[in-house]
Amino acid sequence: MGHHIAVLPGDGIGPEVTEQALRLLEEVSRLGQFTLEATEGLIGGRAIDETGDPFPPASDELVHRTEATLLGAVGGPKWAQGPATPEQGLLRLRASLGLFANIRPFEVLPGLEAVTPLKRPFAGGVIIRELLGGLYYGEPRGRLEREAFDTSRYTTSEIERVARLGFELAKSEGVPLISIDKANVLQTSKLWRDTVTRLGQAEYPTVRLEHRYVDAAAMEMVIAPERFKVVVTENLFGDILSDLTGGLVGSLGVLGSATVSQWSQGRGLYEPIHGSAPDIAGKGIANPIGALWSCALMLEWSLAKPEAGAFVKDAIRRTVAEGICTPDIGGSAGTAEVADAVIRHLHILAGASR
Repeated sequence: MGHHIAVLPGDGIGPEVTEQALRLLEEVSRLGQFTLEATEGLIGGRAIDETGDPFPPASDELVHRTEATLLGAVGGPKWAQGPATPEQGLLRLRASLGLFANIRPFEVLPGLEAVTPLKRPFAGGVIIRELLGGLYYGEPRGRLEREAFDTSRYTTSEIERVARLGFELAKSEGVPLISIDKANVLQTSKLWRDTVTRLGQAEYPTVRLEHRYVDAAAMEMVIAPERFKVVVTENLFGDILSDLTGGLVGSLGVLGSATVSQWSQGRGLYEPIHGSAPDIAGKGIANPIGALWSCALMLEWSLAKPEAGAFVKDAIRRTVAEGICTPDIGGSAGTAEVADAVIRHLHILAGASR
């Protein structure tokens, strides 16, 4: 069986990490005896430079005719003040595909204990961030000479669909679902809490549901991150808290993500959660682990190859445990060297399974 994916390298270190991610996927396809076709498109600042549009029609068409999209990163100071920004391209990509749930797993990889602020072992968890509502998409919005305004808006259907995915994941893992809001102040959060509670009672009575206010949750995640196995929250809060988990595990560079619209085997967007890091672009030291981990998520969620995804994750863990890491997590290896080691371990794992 063959698969076709879109690749949008983007800006900064995006092309560097997606290059290594594609190398990994090619090895996975060879070992798994399936074909993989990858077609590249434009997004972000590079797309602005070449077409004037951060998400040109050709890229939109590409992501709709492929099974999954691998994204590098977008943004940079070069385009910060223009009429079109790279980040607008990313928002349009997500909206065009209708991908409403951003899944961001986090764990302390073996060997990285010394670069985390944690004083005790910690397994990890996952944050599910609603992606198409809230402040990032609400209208009206605008800026006047001495005033600016944004609108946060949610509907019950938008909340239900992402909460349902959270309940499904918590159920599969046998852990509570923690829903994070600010229901003591915000009307959207009051609707969020009421909707999640009703859904849990009606459809998931066996899954324990816990609510947290976002400010209290931020403190608790630092003190006791092991309590947060599966989290569901709205767009803005998820954006902030998932970056907090980068601090907990040692670096944003090791975190990947999947953006999906259903529980499994649907079209998805896969990307590391780090930014474009223009200060290190072209130096060969960008951490590829977030992009490689995103490939594992793609294999699991969109390409229906969970065993291959698990092998990739284990290969990453073994690589980091050997101390083969980029400078952001205390190592001296380059981008390609880390990917080489992951591919080497992938071959070892695949051989042992036969």
